[in-house]
Amino acid sequence: MPASYAYLGPEGTFTEVALRTLPETATRELVPYVSVQSALDAVRAGEAEAAFVPIENSVEGGITTTLDELVAGQPLMIYREVLLSITFALLVRPGTKLSDIKTVTAHPAAQPQVRNWIKKHLPDAAWESAASNADGARLVQEGRYDAAFAGEFAAARYGLEVLEADIHDAENAQTRFVLVGRPSRPAAPTGADKTSIVLWQRDDHPGGLRDLLGEFATRGVNLMLLQSRPTGAGIGNYCFCIDAEGHISDRRVADALMGLKRTCLQVRYLGSYPRAEVAPADVGALRPGTSDEAFVAAADWVTRCQDGRF
Repeated sequence: MPASYAYLGPEGTFTEVALRTLPETATRELVPYVSVQSALDAVRAGEAEAAFVPIENSVEGGITTTLDELVAGQPLMIYREVLLSITFALLVRPGTKLSDIKTVTAHPAAQPQVRNWIKKHLPDAAWESAASNADGARLVQEGRYDAAFAGEFAAARYGLEVLEADIHDAENAQTRFVLVGRPSRPAAPTGADKTSIVLWQRDDHPGGLRDLLGEFATRGVNLMLLQSRPTGAGIGNYCFCIDAEGHISDRRVADALMGLKRTCLQVRYLGSYPRAEVAPADVGALRPGTSDEAFVAAADWVTRCQDGRF
């Protein structure tokens, strides 16, 4: 397996900036790919050890391109996550004024984060989506668009100027990125972990989603993300992408997953991994009866009842 990490490129993306915060990148070759799909396919094909891609932002929620790639195709597994604060700059060719801008471009996930700024300052500019924010900067460099929303750090890389900086509609906006590899044994629990799965219902019936969520609720497992995605099998057919607090080795999480495996048509395990920027000491106390010790004691009690030892 090559000692390389694929990532959503080209050079100068927020993805690259977030990836370089991982200490192990000092010993890996970082290879940009033109799309999330191509980066993940490089892992599936054995061309890269892992891929680093955006999966969620605090303004619009899940990045559907990444979620759909993890839902379908050869299974992959999440091993790490990184949170990065996001603010945009308006990058232009030297000499361009705000009044000159008729077309702007960026990754589709950027648009909701600068929509109000555009409405106020560039109400007549046409928006065109790019494969990434850095790719948008490259397209401006080539003269195909007048301006791009990207990281300020991308200006020098593509010979552009920062016309406006610190652009954001929402304060403290963040994007979550994940390191994705081939399925393997998950890392040991840290006490501040997250488990990601995808669920497909066996059939559509009243209360079906409630039944799925009940597997977590009755065991005191908190959910951090719940997003439906179409399966492609017709209108109304959805699967559910879920992030839950805890590690698969935690009894409450494992018990919930076993319940889901019994009742769902399909469950895809996407990994258990450390939560970004959260220390075990900062994790709230478990609800009564949901600790590993409580599950062990309950199982021991059932065994004693079966043996006639009350």
